[in-house]
Amino acid sequence: MAATDGSGFAAGDLPSPPFISVPGLPNFRDAGGYEVISDLPGAPYADGKSKVRMIRRGVLFRSSEPSRLTDDGAMQLSKQLGIKLVYDLRSAVEIARGLDSGHGFPLREWEGSERKFVPVFLDQDYSPEALALRYKNYAAESDEGFIEAYKDILNAATDPANEFQPFKTILGHLASVPDASSPPTPPPCLVHCTAGKDRTGVIVALALSLCGVPDEAVVHEYSDSGQAAEEVANPFAFLRISLTEIGLRSRLEELVKHVSSNPKIGIDVEGARRMVGARKEAMLGTLAHIRAHYGSVEQCVIDLGILTPEGIAQLRKNLIVEADEDELVQWQQHAKLML
Repeated sequence: MAATDGSGFAAGDLPSPPFISVPGLPNFRDAGGYEVISDLPGAPYADGKSKVRMIRRGVLFRSSEPSRLTDDGAMQLSKQLGIKLVYDLRSAVEIARGLDSGHGFPLREWEGSERKFVPVFLDQDYSPEALALRYKNYAAESDEGFIEAYKDILNAATDPANEFQPFKTILGHLASVPDASSPPTPPPCLVHCTAGKDRTGVIVALALSLCGVPDEAVVHEYSDSGQAAEEVANPFAFLRISLTEIGLRSRLEELVKHVSSNPKIGIDVEGARRMVGARKEAMLGTLAHIRAHYGSVEQCVIDLGILTPEGIAQLRKNLIVEADEDELVQWQQHAKLML
């Protein structure tokens, strides 16, 4: 039996879909392939099989920050996958201060792709006081800390003072109306922050939820709760195994050190490990908050000025396709594989 890292997957053997192996780019995966649930029955094929609807593959990708992307990996992204747009959700101060202090990651740009700078948090949000409060929420033992942090992400990304309007920019791209000279679907794009987990996770969850992907699958895309934390024999034994943690396994210890050794953040190693985890309750709680506060994910997006009703309809038109059942991401099976 091949050696595993505690997730149940052999080293270098990530579940595909949704993961795509790209040299030097951990946690890279396609957000497509998840089934869209509708009240309308699927149209049957001549052989009696039914069609299903799913999120279009090859349009929305997510990953961790790409500082270690190899030249071969860059070629794969731009040439094979056709990714021309890379949305970076980090702030300039976050990047610069990290590099100055030795706790950051250098920018990585490559031929054939354009980096779009769309920070969630503006520069003034990165005072030591703001950092301490934000990371205290992430490192909290209860799920309420993560939920508060994700509410903070949603508010900061849609604050009228944020000239970059990252969520409006990204969902606007995915909801773009094609013209006679453009392809029928939006050009493929990559969204990332640092780990590709929190800021990236919230925007991807919004996109999938708007298209009718059920919460269980949205939460899996963010974090598949495969087995109880206590059953996992690795340095992250207190966490639940998740897709994100599997995708980031080669960099988990590096990210923990990055966080815990930064004196401006002021959290210990265990708090840092909780911070880089991806607990399903965090995203479930965030979606519940959105529905309790706005009534629905659609109304949230409309009220915050991210998309209009027409934009939501176009997003669905662009991202939802008919497919055979065997084309779906079999996300229910991932938990069994991780046991």
